[in-house]
Amino acid sequence: MTRKVADCRRTPSVMNCTLTITGEEEEVVRAAAEHAVSVHGHEDTPELRAMVRAELEDEKVPA
Repeated sequence: MTRKVADCRRTPSVMNCTLTITGEEEEVVRAAAEHAVSVHGHEDTPELRAMVRAELEDEKVPA
């Protein structure tokens, strides 16, 4: 299974957050949503999780 990556640097913020989360898709969505709530002050909603999921990228593995 291809691991997924959520990278805060791709979403502009006042904090200039640099956190990157890598893992299986559901793990990353859950962790990124928790991060968005605890650090960035968002509300954990289905819309937030859908936005996180839409922005996930496949992990690039060196050849």
